[in-house]
Amino acid sequence: MANNTIRNSSRYLAMTILEKVNTKGAFSNIVLNQTIEKYALSREDSNLLTELVYGVIQRKRTLDYTLEPFLDQKKKLENWVLELLRLSVYQLHYLERIPDHAVLNEAVNIAKSRGHKGIAGLVNGVLRNVLRSEKPDFLKIEDPIKRLGIQYSLPDWMIETTINKIGIEETEKYAQSLSEKSKVSLRVNRKQITIEDAIEQLTAEGYTVKRSIVSPEGLISESGLPAKSELFKSGKLTIQDESSMLVAPSLQLEPGDKVLDACAAPGGKTTHIASFLDAQVGGEVLALDLHKHKIKLIEDNAKRQNVEAVVKAKNIDARKIGEEVQSESFDKILVDAPCSGLGLMRRKPEIRYSKTLEDLRSLKKIQIDILTHMAPLLKAKGRLVYSTCTITPEENEEVIQAFLEKHPDFKVEPVTLENNQLKLDSDDMLRLYPHEYQTDGFFICSLVKDN
Repeated sequence: MANNTIRNSSRYLAMTILEKVNTKGAFSNIVLNQTIEKYALSREDSNLLTELVYGVIQRKRTLDYTLEPFLDQKKKLENWVLELLRLSVYQLHYLERIPDHAVLNEAVNIAKSRGHKGIAGLVNGVLRNVLRSEKPDFLKIEDPIKRLGIQYSLPDWMIETTINKIGIEETEKYAQSLSEKSKVSLRVNRKQITIEDAIEQLTAEGYTVKRSIVSPEGLISESGLPAKSELFKSGKLTIQDESSMLVAPSLQLEPGDKVLDACAAPGGKTTHIASFLDAQVGGEVLALDLHKHKIKLIEDNAKRQNVEAVVKAKNIDARKIGEEVQSESFDKILVDAPCSGLGLMRRKPEIRYSKTLEDLRSLKKIQIDILTHMAPLLKAKGRLVYSTCTITPEENEEVIQAFLEKHPDFKVEPVTLENNQLKLDSDDMLRLYPHEYQTDGFFICSLVKDN
């Protein structure tokens, strides 16, 4: 096989992407999209590349546990060799449609191309030993936390924290769900088109969609990329996770509300908020973001969705906006706080390996600080919604508890939901775990200011 052919193959490209993600901290989704575009890959090759990259990252700890008995721990492998071995074991154990001999042959060719005959021999030997051996029996791991961590490729601290919150049976369902393929969900602007008409038009364009069971404004795409549809181009729909679609309705918006979206980029929730507002009666959402380059994302999103008349974007740290606006300026405030993003692990699988408990504690301080700076800006009887795309108590209920201790003029009210299927917890807050509806993990709390 020619060297160029090998280096342009899906498996070789997957190996280089995994190397960038695991050694340089690159984001898998970004590098993946850049690679598909750069090499102008066919749909078939793009699908295989995507499956390989996400599959290996999602199961990295499991793959390392499988490989460990066959590696000489005294010899440090180069990063690319380890990625090639992970990639190959993933195919051998999880992709039944690819013959074993094809996996070995390709791995040896890649090793020769990137390295030399000695490396190729090592790769061949390790993979043949893996094939001759039985797959690991995770049930033999006595410690339940370690077992779940290795079986589902999650850090032990995350398993332990989740067990403490929802119990071991639900934790296993949750952990298992993170290896499932993420869905493409769409929010329909019902001011511009009905759900029924949106389904009809998308179907006519060749997309297969169904209604969301989480949000009445949501659709699930079962085939195709609706970002290329006419409805997307005209702004009548946008791509947004179903869990995120629950945030704007929880603010109980009125057409004339003055709204502050404190941490807004890229603007999915901003534009959703904007769809409830009317500029003619004074409705406006002020969307803030700390990063200057993200302001254009908010503005472009607002323009595409035809809500720019009620959206004003500003590059500023939310904690400093009080220096530029008067106290009690806003009817509603959304703090979709910067967080660990652990609810996004299905779409961004590398998150699971990069976060620590110490990170959560650091984020908790920032989250409390943002809420504290928002409090004076809310009008009496106004509503402040706090949301995160994570499931950890440190970033969710503990933040709310700490805020309420310092702000007795705020109280928790039940999160407003349009969907009767969804249930609030006993503390009136909403927690969505990824395995319940195959959404992102998400948290929402609704606070009202008494006076």
